Amino acid sequence: MKRPLPILAVAGSLLLALPADVALAQKSGGILKMYDPDSPASMSIHEEGTIVSERPMMGVFNNLVMFDQHVKQNSLNSIVPDLATNWSWNEDGTELTFPDV
Repeated sequence: MKRPLPILAVAGSLLLALPADVALAQKSGGILKMYDPDSPASMSIHEEGTIVSERPMMGVFNNLVMFDQHVKQNSLNSIVPDLATNWSWNEDGTELTFPDV
């Protein structure tokens, strides 16, 4: 019964020896590879209605607005511009209007 103790001690010391900033070691840029279980019928996200055609094209097209990942999403401060330069809310805060450019 005394054998597992040295093994646990070695395993624990190896875990402590790992750098704490492993996530910081990732580099920006490169190639994003995604698995897609099917071939989309077309690359038009407006004509196709399934996620099989929409998911591969999500990285190609921009949005009018996006959610800031560092702000709680249930606040208006989480909406940040992507393609839109400005917008306005109605009085109730339920409708968003984008002016023509």
